[in-house]
Parts: sequence; C-alpha cells; structure tokens
Amino acid sequence: MNIPTSLTVLLIGGALALTPAAAQAPKPGAAAATTADADSEKCLRCHRDKTPAIVKQWADSKHAAMGVTCYDCHHAEPGDADAFMHEGKLIATVVSPKDCGICHSDVAEEFGASHHAKAAQFIGSLDNVLGEVIEGPIVAANGCRQCHGSVVALQKNPDGSVRKDKNGKPLIDPTTWPNTGIGRVNLDGSLGSCSACHSRHSFSKAMARQPEVCGKCHMGPDHPQIEIYEESKHGIAFRTRMDEMNLKSDSWVVGVDYSAAPTCATCHMSATRTQKTTHDVGARISWTLRPVISKKLENWERRREEMQEVCTNCHGPDFVGAFYTSYDAAINLYNTKFGEPAQRVMTVLRDRKKLTPTPFDEELEWTFYRLWHHEGRRARMGVSMQGPDYTQWHGFFEVAERFYFDFLPKAQAAGKGDVEVNKVIKQILDSPEHAWKKGMSPEDRKKIDQFYKDRYGLPTSQ
Repeated sequence: MNIPTSLTVLLIGGALALTPAAAQAPKPGAAAATTADADSEKCLRCHRDKTPAIVKQWADSKHAAMGVTCYDCHHAEPGDADAFMHEGKLIATVVSPKDCGICHSDVAEEFGASHHAKAAQFIGSLDNVLGEVIEGPIVAANGCRQCHGSVVALQKNPDGSVRKDKNGKPLIDPTTWPNTGIGRVNLDGSLGSCSACHSRHSFSKAMARQPEVCGKCHMGPDHPQIEIYEESKHGIAFRTRMDEMNLKSDSWVVGVDYSAAPTCATCHMSATRTQKTTHDVGARISWTLRPVISKKLENWERRREEMQEVCTNCHGPDFVGAFYTSYDAAINLYNTKFGEPAQRVMTVLRDRKKLTPTPFDEELEWTFYRLWHHEGRRARMGVSMQGPDYTQWHGFFEVAERFYFDFLPKAQAAGKGDVEVNKVIKQILDSPEHAWKKGMSPEDRKKIDQFYKDRYGLPTSQ
C-alpha cells in the first residue's frame, strides 16, 4: 500500500509522531471532520448518514485531531487481494498492521516479534482439535479464532476465481471474517489486528490500558488472568482509584503520570522512567505458564529484571525479591510434584501402546488435559498474579484432587498388568512429594482432629 498524498504531507510535517507534543493537538470532536481531505470528506458525507457512530468515533479520536482520515487507512493499491472500487476510489476491506505500520512502524515491528502475533499458530494444536474437530468448525470460527486470530481467506468460485458481489467487491469467507483475533493472518501477509486492543474507529489509548481489553481473551477456566487480577490487591486498587489513573495521558509513565494502581498494560507493556513502551507483551515474562511443564524462557534473567523494575516503582526491592523467590518455588513445586510425573505417566502409556494415537478418544486424555491445561494453569497463574484463591482453591487444590483421585486411578486402569506402567506410577508415589499418601502418623491426625473439635465442635475421626 502506498501512502496517500494527504498522509505524506502530515508525515513530512512530523504531525504523527506520538510524543508528548501530540498532547497540544486540537481537541478532538465533530469539528475535526472539517479537516478531512477531499477524498475522505466524500466518505464522511455518506457515512454520517449510514454509519453515524463510526464517524463520531473517528471525529473524537486523536487520528481526526491530527488529520488522519478515512482514505489514509482504507486506501488500497491495485492487486491488493481485498481491494474494490467504491465511489470512484480503490478501497481495502481489511485494514492490517501493515497499514498501521505506515505511521507506527516501531509499534508494528515490536508487535510482529511478539507471541501475540503468532497466536494463530494454535491451529493444529490440541486446543484446536477440540474446537475444530470434536466440537465443530463453526465453534472454532466463533470461539477460538476470535481470540487467537483466523487465516483471513476470500471466497472462491468452483473454477478457483474469487467470488465477488454485484458491485465487484471480493467476498471474504465468513468463517474467517469479521475477526479481530490478536494473531490474525491477514490477506497482505501481516500478522495481527491492532483493533483487538485499540478498538476502531476511536483507537483509544485509554481503552487499551483498561484490564477488560485483555480480559476479552485472558479469562475462563484455562487462563483466568482477568479474574485473578480482579481478586488481587492490584485489581482492587484499580477499581477503587480508577479516576486517579490518568488513562488518557499521552505518556502514561508509572510513578510519573499515575501511581494509584497497575493494570495489565502497566506491567507488561507500558513505560516506566527507564523503560519505553513495548508492544511485545511477553518481553517482561520470565516463566511460560501455558504448557504441561513450565519452563524459564530464553533470556529470562533480562526479562525478569525488566519486570522487577516495573514492580519497584511501587514496591521495595526486598518485597519484590521475596515475591519472586516464592513464585519460583511454587512453579517448581507444580512441575516436580504434578506436571512432570503426569507427563511421565502419559509418555509410558503411549510408548506401551496403552493409548490410541487419536487425541481425546479416551477419558484419561481429557483428565490429563484438565489437570495441566485448566487446574494446572490456574494454580500457576494465580501465583504469578498474586491471586490467593486461584492459587489454592481454584488451583493447587483441584490439581491435587485431579492428580490423586482421577488421573492416577485411570492411568493405573489403562496400564493394568503392564510392568513398565506400574513401575513408573510406583516410583512417583514412592517419592518424598507424595509420602503423605501412605498415611499420616497418629500424632498428626490427633492434632488435626483436635483443631476441628476445638474450633467447630465437630467429632473427631479417632
């Protein structure tokens, strides 16, 4: 896509540089629409009637105040897959990070290197097998891909040509569009959707700093970050003092522009006095908490230093250091006591041909999946974000119950009579982490019974 003339003038003038000086731009509002060039003024005349909310969102935006107009973003070049003639102009249907990158090149580059940009690679994973195959493709289109991103595709005629409507507009496959999934694979080859966080057409920074923006996808039984945040002291502080957050500030540096509370963006993306804003949301993460067994990421020391620097804007170094010591210990506990042993059991069962090659066709596979993908993630994420209830009752409690009284019995049944399977399970249960299963001492039981008798008046188990 080439840069339209109106936008070229703005770029030369430096008007689109996102610096504190931008705060001096004219106040956004309906009057900003009068600054549109001739091409976009034609768009506005029609769309004020047909889609008035879109025009109002744009008119109230920083884009409008700085003279960035409809045609600057929706302009297409001949040969663009989604291009079509509309009112005498070649228009693009899907505005992509490549288009946004004309002005925001550094942001597009950071995002392109992030894990978010690769989110559509979940296609082919066990998660996608559940949605695409077991539940049904339309579930994946309306569920999984709305967060992870679709591979945007055009509809095709039987002869392989692109289907078009009566006005010559290429028709997009409705199972792939509309979609604002964070890892969307666009027709121009770019990855992602800026509007996943910066909802069109206002593209508000304040909106992108709200926890709910992340919570659209980071929620639910397998990755409840928004629920954990709301439970945490961080989330409580944000809700209590939201009017002090200065969310519309251009710079938004923690400890300078605001100090009331952190949001998701504060810790993972936003600027501090020594770090600039980043659109690589994983840049400050030292552990990966998604897989069966957590691992420290490449360059985890640098990543951790950057996150700890964010923490020390509100907490002393001893506080931060103590948290990370406890955090590491909890993740290592999950790995050694539950994650690694469960993985060993599944591996030996598969090696001994006790499970079929088809995923999820046996109940044990569902049980194992829930153990690490649901309960295991909740436990680890609860620790990472200081959510005590998600660490304990929604986390490690359910991990332990699933492991001891669901997973292991089913694994023993699946490997019944197999020496190697039984050997692995016995080795696990004989390890110190699982010694409690052999029974507590009479003294320990007496102490517990007496506690409940004294506190609740309950009869003892003696």
